[in-house]
Amino acid sequence: MKKKLHVLMVDDHPMIIEGYKNALESYCKDDYKLTMDIAHDCDEAIAYIDRTPKSKPYNLALIDVQLPASSRGDITSGEGIAKYLKEKHNRARIIILTMHHEATRIHNILEKLDPHGFLIKSDISSSELHHAFEQVLNRKTYYSSAVNSHLRKVVANNVTVDQVNLQILYHLSRGVLTKNLTNHIELSLSAIEKRKKLLKQKLDIRSESDERLLEEARKRGLV
Repeated sequence: MKKKLHVLMVDDHPMIIEGYKNALESYCKDDYKLTMDIAHDCDEAIAYIDRTPKSKPYNLALIDVQLPASSRGDITSGEGIAKYLKEKHNRARIIILTMHHEATRIHNILEKLDPHGFLIKSDISSSELHHAFEQVLNRKTYYSSAVNSHLRKVVANNVTVDQVNLQILYHLSRGVLTKNLTNHIELSLSAIEKRKKLLKQKLDIRSESDERLLEEARKRGLV
């Protein structure tokens, strides 16, 4: 007898949703009776989650990070949808998918969501998706190659960098000048300068150059 599998898919690109559907239907055809709800933005995802009874919970969710925000403004991304789903259906196995491969974004998602699966879209093939479904549905964790590469760098890195310093590195890597970082981070310019100085000491950088700081941060998977 086939097991029931209730799935929520959230992505604002219909072609990508179609790819996920085909891969999941192919994987499930022998062992699972599949029902799917498909949302293209945060509002649709919230509506599905709210009207899905706990007696028929979601078993699996595939959630894109970048989504149109909810009309009420409190959920602005797939990360927010994943948190909301955890509150309502805490047994759902969650796979996060994203185009973003920046180390800071990967780090934040892993730290805040600790998803059961995490795939960078550029890594994805149908066989990769099948393997991810297999691992996640069997109560294991699956990360695609770009995520694993980031984790290896973090494990090899003996420098602890807090969230504020990661934000400083991220904005510098996007071309924001130090004098303008106060527009993005709630610290005074002197506090930011002090953090940059301490970061350079931690990373053993003697140059005043921000580019040298970013070069070392990239090597260590911090950006």
